[in-house]
Amino acid sequence: MPAVIVLGAQWGDEGKGKATDQIGQQTDVVVKFNGGNNAGHTVVIDGEKYALHLLPAGILSKGVTPIIGNGVVIDIDVLFQELDEMSSRGVDVSKLKISSEAHIIPSYNKLMDQANEKARGNNLIGTTGRGIGPTYADKMNRIGIRVQDLFDPETLGAKVAAALAPKNEVFASVGMAVLDPDVITEELLAHADKIRPMVCDASLEVNNALDEGKTVLFEGGQATMLDIDHGTYPFVTSSNPTAGGALTGSGVGPTRIDRVVGVSKAYTTRVGEGPFPTELDDEVGEALRQKGGEFGVTTGRARRTGWFDSVVMRYATRINGLTDICLTKLDVLSGYPTIPVCVAYEVDGVRTDEMPLDQKGFANAVPVYEELPGWEEDITGCRTFEELPANAQAYILRLEELAKCRIQSIGVGAGREATIVRYPLLDQA
Repeated sequence: MPAVIVLGAQWGDEGKGKATDQIGQQTDVVVKFNGGNNAGHTVVIDGEKYALHLLPAGILSKGVTPIIGNGVVIDIDVLFQELDEMSSRGVDVSKLKISSEAHIIPSYNKLMDQANEKARGNNLIGTTGRGIGPTYADKMNRIGIRVQDLFDPETLGAKVAAALAPKNEVFASVGMAVLDPDVITEELLAHADKIRPMVCDASLEVNNALDEGKTVLFEGGQATMLDIDHGTYPFVTSSNPTAGGALTGSGVGPTRIDRVVGVSKAYTTRVGEGPFPTELDDEVGEALRQKGGEFGVTTGRARRTGWFDSVVMRYATRINGLTDICLTKLDVLSGYPTIPVCVAYEVDGVRTDEMPLDQKGFANAVPVYEELPGWEEDITGCRTFEELPANAQAYILRLEELAKCRIQSIGVGAGREATIVRYPLLDQA
């Protein structure tokens, strides 16, 4: 049985929650491998909407074991809020497992996010302010707090004191109150007994599942163009949402992976600061935003909108070794007489079919568009490729050609059932 990575192929908000939920119905284990509650996944089941921030989308599928991997950073308050909400809505959360090596977001790192943004002045990154970046920084600086530390009060106290000392200096410098390490330690210790039954060796759990022939899905937060190494740096997240991050964030080797699925909208959106070549900063973009409901699940922020960028998509195919694309929100494009698709860039008057080598080049990239004929029909009821209007079929085939990767499924509505499956993903692994 296969191991499948599902990740974002653009700047996030592509519909990974729905894609993960779709595939998750056929899997045994779903592992979230990066990020934290700075991302939001929305899943609609029988008309009921579930907004997930920290929990794996697989928690909504019966019989699935959801795991939060070591690559995730955990806000414990948010974790238990989500668990309580899911339980109140009849979702079985008893099978959730959490890596003992996952890092915890202490309250002082949320304040560090605020302090850092204050210090940047007008040069904002566009952080969600949830302490994600500072917690990953602590991890790299080897002063992070891990889940396993909650069960060792002495070690936890020493780690909090060491991590908080330089941060208190920053807080004082920007006029914020300094914090007492003992108070922070007690806040964290208060969660120990509640989280203890969920803690596991996630790498062992996942590898054992694969050894037993079970199907494992690796769920990424954020997206390729927000990757700390391969995204539009510095306007990126603090983890690796790409395929390599699935391995390091869960503790499995590359030879265990069978398929890598990139989720992409039929157009493009972005939240926060940073370059966006196909952005529609006009009434066309606003209309696309309203029609597509492009507002953040986690923050409520309006998303920037633009036409499909095949240069970005080809890059995502290459960086991740994509085997498949799940295309979402094709229904949003119904009603356009023609639909522009970016096929290349012009940088300083020179055409390039690939991502510019440097940050400045990408920031100055001018999209080269190809106009494709649109369609008027409502496609939300389509369940096979052949039921789509001819121009919608042609649009899909052209995107597939430009992306250099097959489009495995097509989203034509928000609901779980509103999906056209062109190829049975798991059967072909």
